[in-house]
Amino acid sequence: MSKLLSFFRRHKILTALGVLVIAALLFFYSLRRGPYHNYELDFILPAAEASVTPGQLEVGVAIRDVTPDMSQYDTWEDTTGTGRWDRKEDRIIKRTDSRRFQPAWLAGFQVWRPAKGVNNEQWVRAIALRNNGVTVVMVTIDSVGIYHNDYITIRKMVSPTLDIDHILFSATHSHSTICTMKLWSGNIPVLGYDDRYMKMLQQKAKEAIEEAYHNLQPADMHCVTVEVPVEGFIHDSRKPVVFDKHMYLWRFTKPWTDETIATFVNWGNHPEVQDGRNHYLSSDFPHWLRLGLEQGVPNPNGVEGFGGVALYFQGMIGGLMNPLRIDVPHRNGIHVFSERTFEKTESLGYNLAIIAANALRGDEVWHNENPFLSISARTIKAPMAGLFRYGIMLGLIHEGYYWGGYAKSEINVLRIGDVLVLTAPGEIYPEIVLGGIEAKPGRDFEIPPQEVPPLMDEMTRHARQAFVVGVANDEIGYIIPKSQWDTKPPHVYGDRPQYGEMNSGGPDVAPTIHRKSLEMLRAMNESFETIPPADDIEVAVAQPTGLPFLETAQDN
Repeated sequence: MSKLLSFFRRHKILTALGVLVIAALLFFYSLRRGPYHNYELDFILPAAEASVTPGQLEVGVAIRDVTPDMSQYDTWEDTTGTGRWDRKEDRIIKRTDSRRFQPAWLAGFQVWRPAKGVNNEQWVRAIALRNNGVTVVMVTIDSVGIYHNDYITIRKMVSPTLDIDHILFSATHSHSTICTMKLWSGNIPVLGYDDRYMKMLQQKAKEAIEEAYHNLQPADMHCVTVEVPVEGFIHDSRKPVVFDKHMYLWRFTKPWTDETIATFVNWGNHPEVQDGRNHYLSSDFPHWLRLGLEQGVPNPNGVEGFGGVALYFQGMIGGLMNPLRIDVPHRNGIHVFSERTFEKTESLGYNLAIIAANALRGDEVWHNENPFLSISARTIKAPMAGLFRYGIMLGLIHEGYYWGGYAKSEINVLRIGDVLVLTAPGEIYPEIVLGGIEAKPGRDFEIPPQEVPPLMDEMTRHARQAFVVGVANDEIGYIIPKSQWDTKPPHVYGDRPQYGEMNSGGPDVAPTIHRKSLEMLRAMNESFETIPPADDIEVAVAQPTGLPFLETAQDN
């Protein structure tokens, strides 16, 4: 020991360098592992052998404003008049830190997009559900996406004294919210990331979850599925053109009354009406959709609101579902918005609210009379490739690397009586769920479709209404059918590759998620059969009504 100490004294610089190297290696190792390396879920509740009977469904809701406080961030003026930030020409109005420019970085599109201000609020909205001894909270957050570990942190922040069995999260995927994934945090992504906003968001989410739980009260659940027109609402910018035309709706009322506690919307479309030229924080069209359901849509051709709290949960948006290339008609039947403006955003949200409100008041609404509640959750390890794999391996994004190039994520299956919900931890391509996967000559992998049968076949086996909540419990990018992976020439649909693969976790992510989802769906169906098989059920789909402005716009 004395000789060792003597060596260290004689070689102080070498010893110091050795200590620094060891510290760096330990830090790197901790980043690779992530904060919840051993966190694992694999359960279904209630247990198959449990003897429980459904009682009265209970529902509680709560919301929290998570709009960034702009006084904490640097702001700037567009002195060049280009509408985009120019770090050499545009003037910084206020600095909070003399060392560097620290604005609220907007997520989505290009990396160098600092916020100038706020157009409308961003929210955390939570709905708690309880029946037959099971309690689940569903949380929707106005964010482009949040990594799995950050959601786990929220779960662990919630008081353990509350008997919440599971908390399910989803991001609305708005491209005008503050960066929560490190990828758009300045001209040097990741290194410019400021976690102050994430910590605030997590605290607000915890508060909303706990308040929703304490607000639990008896409720009736009314459901309807409505078809949304393609023109004026959605565009699929990647072939093959496959998307879900339906909007899935719930309304919770106090028993035997028409007093609304909450309305729930699931529909798949990117909230990015304002493109990368926008520099104002916004929750995009979900803001106006929720506002219209709560407070009503003004005349002309408006609708009355329901009151209560409206929640928007994102659907299937891979493939790629977006509103960028569509003309959105105003409900006055005169104006049509083509430019990517806030007026276009408002019109799209209000038009959706009109369809939803009419459907929820229509003849096709059905009462979920036996709202037996069950939930299953499973941790999965998805094989990563490309930039995602190296980013995770280095601990820069989505902390938590598993040998072999795997990242941890999660899938949930929720059943509420005659309704079944599957979650996808990213932007899943609709053909994986609905069918229509292609395997054309020229693709990167000469294989037949791997993600078969379509998940919806199993989802509707014992459900009257079934849908997918996307960008849920994680954001691992586009979930692309492996037989449609197309990065190498010759390309399947032209002389260039289509957009998608560069923001995907890799070609083996989709087969993994499909296989695990199918296993969980089959287990849920086999363990909890509460209604007749799907062949015996007539599933009604409401048609959009009360939209004269759509015909007018199309005539023009």
